[in-house]
Amino acid sequence: MTKSYVIKPELGKEYPVISHGKGIYLYDKEGNRYIDGSSGAVTASIGHGVEEVAEAMYAQAKEVSFVYRSHFSSDAVEKLATKLAEWAPGSLNWTFFVSSGSEATETAQKIAIQYWQEKGRPTKNRIISRWMSYHGITMGALSMSGHVLRRKRFTPLLADYPAITGPYPYRKPEDMSLESYALACANELETAILRVGPEQVAAFIAEPVIGASGGAVVPPDGYFQRIREICDKYEVLFIADEVMTGVGRTGKAFGVNHWGVVPDLMTLGKGMSAGYTPMAATIVSDEIIETITKGSGSIMAGHTYSANPQSAAVSLAVLDYVEKHQLVEKAAEQGAYLLARLKELADELPLIGDARGLGMLCALEFVKNKQTKEPFALSQGVGGKVIQKAFEKGLLIYPAMGGIEGVAGDAVIISPPLTITTEQIDELIALLKEAVIAVQQELQDKALIG
Repeated sequence: MTKSYVIKPELGKEYPVISHGKGIYLYDKEGNRYIDGSSGAVTASIGHGVEEVAEAMYAQAKEVSFVYRSHFSSDAVEKLATKLAEWAPGSLNWTFFVSSGSEATETAQKIAIQYWQEKGRPTKNRIISRWMSYHGITMGALSMSGHVLRRKRFTPLLADYPAITGPYPYRKPEDMSLESYALACANELETAILRVGPEQVAAFIAEPVIGASGGAVVPPDGYFQRIREICDKYEVLFIADEVMTGVGRTGKAFGVNHWGVVPDLMTLGKGMSAGYTPMAATIVSDEIIETITKGSGSIMAGHTYSANPQSAAVSLAVLDYVEKHQLVEKAAEQGAYLLARLKELADELPLIGDARGLGMLCALEFVKNKQTKEPFALSQGVGGKVIQKAFEKGLLIYPAMGGIEGVAGDAVIISPPLTITTEQIDELIALLKEAVIAVQQELQDKALIG
């Protein structure tokens, strides 16, 4: 192979070269087959090689692939915005299109701050977020992220937005009920707002299900209902980061729908285009848009590829495919089966402390001692070992390390395409079990597991 000049995740490492994909499977140029058990980065939600999407891509390319949003709109982007207004809850009817989830959350941050400026309350410019969260890698998005490992290298450049603890039911106090725990976690937001001063706080941002920073951590019922109450009480906008959870991944159209909560802004990405094109969105309520329309009349945000017609046409085809094949409902049904199979593994294997998830967003957490829930030190690389073993066996899963203050916590996300069948889930579980057992045996041989 000729020398590569691509900056890859691990410099100096040789990666297999992809050939093609079909359904839940990927194939490299050596002929090896992989189950895409994580949909890439929880992205390829309708699977690979879908002809309808390729046809939509080609049809739009024959017309026009790019126009600048300050010059033109397009049929594709207008139709996609209308479709998202139909999908989104409440008065979330207006969409600002960008190219990545990081751009989407940062745009939501900017719109929230601008909204309060237009209301004549410019001091409301601070965002409150949670530890054990991830909202993106650009500086604004990373400032809102409570992912200790990803913040560490850039801490001097970041705002100190993470202020409260995210709910983590597996590690809640033993003597506390889930209901009490939900309220205690949510009430931290009220404390944080009062400490900063409500007149300073523009918005609160949270993932409905914690993703990369903890591994499919599902909040207890009552948590988001109380969050909404607190935001309303102190006039703080609620931003739901649905980049990972949106468009059916959790078994409902959006993660917040599980708790009947309507945010003021919502971000989408990943499953919105299912990996067929870089595309993401910030969806905004009528109230916010009306306020800005009556004020400056323009949102101060934008990127060269915002509202790109090529990406809009592709994303519209993805949403049409999700609707046509009832993939939201299938994610709920097949996700329940996937989680049940993962819980069987957790019951059987001492390395697995917890199996959790919602819809087709699931995870395993690995522990040193199942009874005490003692975690491994990150330096032992247990999660990474499982991911590597799974890869060698032809299964792709996604890392979610460092959930315990950035010093411990080994979890992996299992989030296959929503199109996966029961038989394919069984195939996935068989490979995953082999990988976990191999790592478990290695740790037992070294007396590193209780």
